[in-house]
Amino acid sequence: MARTRAPDHEAQRDQILELAAAKFAQTSYPSTSMADLAAASGTSKARLYHYYESKEAILFDLLDRYTLRLMLIIAEVEGSSQRRGLSERQTFAELIRAFLAEYETSHSRHIALLNDVKYLVDTQREVILDRQRDVVAAFARQLSRAYPERVTKENQTSVTMMVFGMINWTFTWLKPGGRLRYEDFAAQVVDMLEHGLAAPGDAA
Repeated sequence: MARTRAPDHEAQRDQILELAAAKFAQTSYPSTSMADLAAASGTSKARLYHYYESKEAILFDLLDRYTLRLMLIIAEVEGSSQRRGLSERQTFAELIRAFLAEYETSHSRHIALLNDVKYLVDTQREVILDRQRDVVAAFARQLSRAYPERVTKENQTSVTMMVFGMINWTFTWLKPGGRLRYEDFAAQVVDMLEHGLAAPGDAA
């Protein structure tokens, strides 16, 4: 007879993933053992194995849930913008704000996404890489809709990656609770896209 899951099973898994992400970010995924993860979770290794069969399973679930969350944010922004009648530029600005709001509370998960996908087995790696490609494709699609006169078939990829270059590495310098708030930085990114650095009337 299969063991019945405790009512807080998913909550326990969520907590394990949160603490594991922080531990991977602190000591690196290769250097972290199941014993380290158990200690970080305040539990025994045997109890940790009750929730996850391996460190690799923890990493995949962590990245699987996080990339699904990013895809959900895109769908939520697109749906909400359509219901509210926002313009394409307003929709892309909302997307920037939504992603930076997520990044503010997902530092360690984002580090794992950027650094640790290569440690997954091939089939799992492809799942995560496909989701990352979908995220990039969604940004490229929205960016070209927002700035059709500026974003062309020829430069769509490079411009899209410029945007990710502005927001994807905030975990290295933009700290929650710091002098610059994430929402203020989002406004700066949107303003950069809208106006660049040149002051009105400046000549090249």
